[in-house]
Order: sequence, then structure tokens, then C-alpha cells
Amino acid sequence: MNRSTIFCLFIMAAVQLGCSSNPKQTVTNQLEQNIKVGAYFYDGWSSSNRHANDPSQAWAKNAPRMVTRLLVEDFSEREPVWGWRGDSQEIVERQIDLAADHGLDYFLFCWYWRDTNGPINVAEIEKAPHHVSMNYYLKASNKKRLRFGLLVANHSGAEIKGADNWEEAARYWMQYFKDSQYVTVDSKPLVVIFNPSDLDEESISRMQYVAKQHGFKGLSIAGCGAPDKLSNGFTHRTHYNIVPGYRAGSEEHSYSELVEAHQKQWFGLPKMPYIPEVTVGWDKRPWEGPEGNNAPEGYYFLDRTPEQFEAFLRSAIVWMYENPEVTTKERLITLYAWNELGEGGYLVPTKGDPDASYLKIVKKVTSEYSRK
Repeated sequence: MNRSTIFCLFIMAAVQLGCSSNPKQTVTNQLEQNIKVGAYFYDGWSSSNRHANDPSQAWAKNAPRMVTRLLVEDFSEREPVWGWRGDSQEIVERQIDLAADHGLDYFLFCWYWRDTNGPINVAEIEKAPHHVSMNYYLKASNKKRLRFGLLVANHSGAEIKGADNWEEAARYWMQYFKDSQYVTVDSKPLVVIFNPSDLDEESISRMQYVAKQHGFKGLSIAGCGAPDKLSNGFTHRTHYNIVPGYRAGSEEHSYSELVEAHQKQWFGLPKMPYIPEVTVGWDKRPWEGPEGNNAPEGYYFLDRTPEQFEAFLRSAIVWMYENPEVTTKERLITLYAWNELGEGGYLVPTKGDPDASYLKIVKKVTSEYSRK
């Protein structure tokens, strides 16, 4: 049986389970507990735009850091209903309620090291605009409605180099791990590492040692990417997103291609348990070229619908149902993303979709497959 046939059967199974007489009983009896769906949270929506003081760039005067001219002028429908800025306690608490009311269990906040390739710089970490929303979350009056965790954005501009620095990072993260709202897998704090290729076995061992020093049984460390990119020591595998044609030139492609690229990662026998990631959408044109953030031109996927996203999400649940031995016992699924507005992956209500139709799909699906 070829992969195309398998994918078709996979989607058919998802639809059949979703339309069965009692899908909640069918799936949750097999999973034996609730599924837990979370979303990556990217904070590019605070601080000042680099063009804010340029009188020739009037659009940027009050814009946050990652808003571009293209977003404002050509993709204005992506502006959240509360505006481009997300840097207030009120707006963060509103997002917590929105997420919790629609079936999300956690946010994984993107976290950034300072200084890149150098030793830890706590002062710069604590004032980095990337962490503004997470810091508001930590102070939120409704924080207990939604759990949180870290996606370590270990990439250009925020790279962690060497075992000493990974050990220091783990010591710094203890303040988060000790929070009762922090996401755990196997009763250990979960850390997701973007670009894990430079994280070697010694570095992971040092991180585990720090966790045990602080009273934990260890850490659950999930690397983003293919198994051959991960060193020994990772406990889990996942993705931030999977994007065919990231830099292949500006071309419109079908959302079904994006779905298939994800599902390929679910088949076979991974060398470690996998946390499925489901991409809500992808179109990074607002960040491409000089009017964006100079990202390379790549494929974009415009024909997605809430119904397609629903089938995709259900297929991830079916995969966990069929393969409980190679996923987490907590049945985690992470969505890309809560608010990647510049890249077209978002669940938040926007001016173009004030009813948050994709977020409503999350509520629909999670309510079917959850025990109260």
C-alpha cells in the first residue's frame, strides 16, 4: 500500500470517527484520558517597530516590533480584533480566556536566549520584547485556566552554544518549571527545542542533572525535526511547523500538500515518542522581501478551510489512537499557532475572521474527545 493510499485512509478514518454515532466514546475509551491540545505563542506584537521614528513610514508610528508594511497595507485582515499590539495585561488575559473557552489546554511560549552564541545575559533576557506576553501571563488573574511551557527558539540571533550554557539555561528555567501551571510529560517539565541539531548528549545530560538537583525526576526534552537530527538524550520528538517550499520561490500550493507533509512524519517507527503538530495555515508573504522582514520567498497555501483543518486535527487524534505506544501518555497535540500572524498560522480572532472560525473548530473537536 503506497503512502497516498494510506493518507486517504487516514483522512477517511478521521471523518468516520468524527461522524460516528458516538465519536467521544469511540476515541476517548481507547485513549483512556483526555487529549490535550495546545498552541505555540509567538510574541512579535510588543515593543517598537524599527520604522516607528521614520516620518516616511507613517504606518509604523505605533506599530509593534514585527508588523510590516505588507501586513498593514496588503494583509490588514490579519489584524487581531484588539489591534496589532498585544502588550498589555488586559489583552493577554483576554487571550487566556479565549484559548481556555475554546478547548486549548496550554500555550508554548517562544523563549529566546541572550546573548546569542555567548554566555547567559539575564538582564537582556528579562527585558527582551519576545517575553512580554509570557510575563503578563505569569501575572494574570486567570492564569490557572491555561497551562504554559517553553519552546526554546534556538536559532539565529538567540543560539545557545555549549554544555555550560545549556546548563545555565536549565537553571534559569527552573523558575518556570516550578510553577504549578507548567506543562509536564511523564511528570517531568516539558521543554521543546527549535533547531536542536547542536544540542549534544553532554548538554542534555547537564540539563537533566540540573532538574534533578531541583527535585524533579528529570526533564522531558522534545526536539523539533527528523529523528536523524536529534542526538541521544532527547526523550521526545515534535515540530514547530512543517513547510514544503519554505524558500522555493513564491508559489500558491494546496493546503492538502501541507497536511500530507505533516502526516509523513507520523508513519514508521520513530526512535522516540512523537508529539503531533498541526499547522493551522501558512502564508509568510507579509514577511518576505524589503517591505517585509526580508524573509525568502516560498510556497503559500490559500485554499484551506475550517473543514480541512478539522479533518487534519482529527487525523492527528486518530494517529494517537492507533499508535499510543509512540506518542505521549498525556496525548498532547500542539497547534501552529496561536498568533503567527506574519506567517499565516493563527487562531486568534481577526478583522477578517472576527468569529475565529478555526478556533471554533478546536472547541468542537476537543469537546467531543474530552471527559469532564
